Amino acid sequence: MSEFWLISAPGDKTNLQAWERMNTVTSKSNLSSNSKFHIPDLKVGTLDALVGLSDELGKLDSFAESVIKKIAQYIGEVMEDSKDKVQENLLANGVDLISYLTRFEWDMAKYPIKQPLKNISEALAKQVTQIETDLKTRSAAYNNIKGNLQSLEKKTVGNLLTRTLADIVHKEDFVLNSEYLITLLVVVPKSSYVQWQKTYESLSDMVVPRSTKMIAEDAEGGLFTVTLFRKVMDDFKAKARENRFTVREFYFDEKELKCEKEELMKLASDKKQQYVTSASDMSKHISLIHGFMVPTGSCELHLAQKTEAQQRMTALLCVFSQGPLLRWLKVNFSEAFVAWIHVKALRVFVESVLRYGLPVNFQAMLLQPNRKSVKRLRDVLNVVFKHLDEVAAASIMDPGMDIPGLQLSNQEYYPYVYFKIDLSLLD
Repeated sequence: MSEFWLISAPGDKTNLQAWERMNTVTSKSNLSSNSKFHIPDLKVGTLDALVGLSDELGKLDSFAESVIKKIAQYIGEVMEDSKDKVQENLLANGVDLISYLTRFEWDMAKYPIKQPLKNISEALAKQVTQIETDLKTRSAAYNNIKGNLQSLEKKTVGNLLTRTLADIVHKEDFVLNSEYLITLLVVVPKSSYVQWQKTYESLSDMVVPRSTKMIAEDAEGGLFTVTLFRKVMDDFKAKARENRFTVREFYFDEKELKCEKEELMKLASDKKQQYVTSASDMSKHISLIHGFMVPTGSCELHLAQKTEAQQRMTALLCVFSQGPLLRWLKVNFSEAFVAWIHVKALRVFVESVLRYGLPVNFQAMLLQPNRKSVKRLRDVLNVVFKHLDEVAAASIMDPGMDIPGLQLSNQEYYPYVYFKIDLSLLD
């Protein structure tokens, strides 16, 4: 179960005995896995400051969680060909999320504890906001290039009536630089191959005999060349339509075809320059397919199942997904997640001081409930810690009980300080 409960209760002798009782009951009945959650001695400040900070931290908590979910989901999108490996790329300080959480240690270097709590909160908010801003910029760049690639791919995956012919035709298929002759490309349904061969020479005058040949074929038909005199071209097209032969409006232009290929290459180059580091770094992990560097492994296997035109598109996206964008996402996921857990720690500290008073003396505990025992665990906690707030405990045990002045949700307010941490970030 990826849900954790971060709770706290006073740290005096009586309540430490309650902790021991709670640990004994939950472990014996296999209700949850428990571990102490260490929070350092932070500067308390004034009561007014704590009350105001409590509200701000609640908003920051939700914001930080939304940012890490965005990054996690974007990692999943970038790793679309390796969906099963997304979770193992979600790390915090180089370890899996559960390990980081259960062994949490306050980062003294990044968030010095001698400064006021509000300063720590503002530093965390600034860090998470900057990550979100950078994510928007990088995701926009990725989506722009991905959109361009998809537009080019659409041109290469249609049928012979609509798709680009640039990667199909060759110079030798055409009569070029002739004042009188022109070569047309005609799409013929499969069921009409015989009819085409019998009739194409008589569809109009001045068709060059035996000038047709099929240069491409798909599931619906074939692409044939035919050479004729320019002056009968319009007549030939009209007669072809009558016989359900479709003449493609295509004229071989070497410069134009070269420009189209250069556009694709430029897109690949732009992507490499923006997201791929040195060639030496990539050389251990790439193969050469149709002139493109692509990562070995899953992407290479994925490419083998596609047409050449589709392979070109997929190759570019694979280079992208294995490059610095993914590395940036992983690094900043870690940064944002670490910041989020520090926000949780701050919330526990502030709420514990507000709830239990001064001097600061509380114990925080992290519980991972057994999926089948959530309700029973909650009942055990309410019984063990009901002495901390008899009125709230009574309202929880009897949901129908109306308590004047208690404005908090009965489902989220307990005799002890409680915050939920849900690690289901890809749902």
